[in-house]
Amino acid sequence: MIKKILKDKFLILKIRNRFNPNVQISQRQLFHYYQDKVKQKDVPSIIDTGFRVFSHQEEDGKLLFIFSTIGMGNKTFIEIGSDDGVNSNAANLIFNFGWHGLFIDGNKNSIKRGINFFKKYPTPFAHPPKFVLSKVTAENINETIENAGFKKDIDFLSIDIDGNDYWIWNALSIINPKVVIIETHIEFGYNDIIVPYDANYSYPGKHPVYHGASPTAMQKLGKKKGYRLVGGNELGYNFIFIRNGIADDLIPEVSVKSLISHPSAIESFKKFESIRDWAYIKPIDE
Repeated sequence: MIKKILKDKFLILKIRNRFNPNVQISQRQLFHYYQDKVKQKDVPSIIDTGFRVFSHQEEDGKLLFIFSTIGMGNKTFIEIGSDDGVNSNAANLIFNFGWHGLFIDGNKNSIKRGINFFKKYPTPFAHPPKFVLSKVTAENINETIENAGFKKDIDFLSIDIDGNDYWIWNALSIINPKVVIIETHIEFGYNDIIVPYDANYSYPGKHPVYHGASPTAMQKLGKKKGYRLVGGNELGYNFIFIRNGIADDLIPEVSVKSLISHPSAIESFKKFESIRDWAYIKPIDE
């Protein structure tokens, strides 16, 4: 009982620390610092900009850098596979910069938890995100988003569903995001492969490593859809893309190899051996 009480108090303290005014003040200062750097044409490398407030890794910092550099636009996001939206790629933008948008997840408990969280800790900008309960597929993703009231230009899209991430992005046509974060399957290493589409897939499937698309395949999909690969989280499993024509000279394209060089990523390549001979699709070069 004592351990549970201490754990609950720690979680409450951790959450409250995220809403400390100093967090927002320091990020606003960083926002203006990056904007000044843009004017001076002396923009830092994205690799040096990461930090974590809500995100699982250091995506919060890299997203702040990107949107400080390219502009925040209408401040709209869609996050597919959001869980409860708390430890998400969009939460920091919501609470500290007034973003609004859509969280989609297939777990009803996660959706309920997220709705309750945003009621308990309302955004200071008085515009709570929308939550939709849906198991997304390539067949329903566009309709799901349109029915939620979103289409055409948005600023940010995040996809993390531990399975058909590649196929969902490939199918998306109802929206045209400026920036995309999507999970890749670093266990596939430098192989250029995709696990075949299965609308009924649910993790862990037939094998916990047999799902998704390799980093190389995901980069090719990005190019096909008009995006360049600009960065990722330190561990290499979340790739960040920016639509071509947006700040090309300020945030340049990077290689796949540069993003999956972390020792943990290299070590994870070994997991592919047990499924090396399973069925895969090789993407067509555009």
